Amino acid sequence: MEESITFAKKYLEDVLSFFGLNIEVYATSEDNEVIELNVPSTHMNGFLIGNRGETMRSLQYLVSMALRSGEYEINRVNVDIADYKKQRAHRLEDRAEVWLKEVKETGKERHLPSMNPADRRTIHKLAGDNGLTTESVGEGRDRHIVLKPTEESESADDNSKD
Repeated sequence: MEESITFAKKYLEDVLSFFGLNIEVYATSEDNEVIELNVPSTHMNGFLIGNRGETMRSLQYLVSMALRSGEYEINRVNVDIADYKKQRAHRLEDRAEVWLKEVKETGKERHLPSMNPADRRTIHKLAGDNGLTTESVGEGRDRHIVLKPTEESESADDNSKD
């Protein structure tokens, strides 16, 4: 386990050094399933994050593949640069609250914009915590979530109309 974390940390630091960044990456694994690699803020944040986090996800993929090819114990990796993912998750949660409230009030399903897998997981969790059901539909970049009221909330709305 420690070997996996040490390797992932060193591997990402080596990749970043190719871009002229000699910085220390902070590595943890709280649940022993996913290695969390946090890169502190630098003058290259925009470059390392990329358009909508694409470069950051590519770095994450590289580290994950290196762990797999080395047959390390843990090979799931989450790379976050300058807390980009954390801040993005907070913004998404704020937007999701509006969507969840709308579905609860209207009782009608709502199709959300296309999202990456991490954002969809966040929405699935929030919806479940708020008594709504979700379904992921579509393929590839067009994959999105449909928020749906639960059967119980629909029947409760119907009963309240009587």
